Amino acid sequence: MKLHAEVDDQKHDVEIKRDGRNLTASVDGREYELEVSEPESGVFLFKHENAIYEAVVSPVVPGQSTHVRIGTDEFEVKLIDPKRLRGTGNETEHGDGLAEIQTAMPGKIVRILVEVGAEVAKGDGILVVEAMKMQNELKSPKTGRVKNIRVVEGETVSAGDILATVE
Repeated sequence: MKLHAEVDDQKHDVEIKRDGRNLTASVDGREYELEVSEPESGVFLFKHENAIYEAVVSPVVPGQSTHVRIGTDEFEVKLIDPKRLRGTGNETEHGDGLAEIQTAMPGKIVRILVEVGAEVAKGDGILVVEAMKMQNELKSPKTGRVKNIRVVEGETVSAGDILATVE
C-alpha cells in the first residue's frame, strides 16, 4: 500500500507491506522491518530492533488529519492515498464515457453493493474488496448507471483487474 503522509507541513512517501504480524515500512526510501500488533482498537505496538513502541491513533477520517501519540511525542498526520486521488476530478471528467472501477491490489470480493443497471451518484459504494485483512469500499467515480459488474462475491481478484463499469 503506497501513501503520502503530511506531518508538520512536511510530505513523506510511505509504502507498507504486511505479512501477518510482520510489516515492512518504507518512509522516504528508508526501510523498517517491524512486528506489529493491535492489543486494543487504536493502540498499536511496534517491535523494531528489540525495542517496543506504542502508538495511540485517533480514528482515521479520510481527508482529515489524524492525531498520533508515540510515547510523549504527539503528531497530526494526514494520509493521502494516491489511488483515491484518481476519482477526485470534477464529475464531467469522464464525460459520456465509461468509468472503470479497478482494484489496486490483490484481494477478495466481500460484498457487491449494487446491481447492474442501478443508478449511482459519484462517491456511492459499488463493492467491497478485502486486501491485507482490510476491507475497502470501492466507490463510483461519477454519477451514472452501473453498466456491468465483472465479479462475484467470494472471487479472488488481482491488482488492476476491472471489477465494474459505470456509464
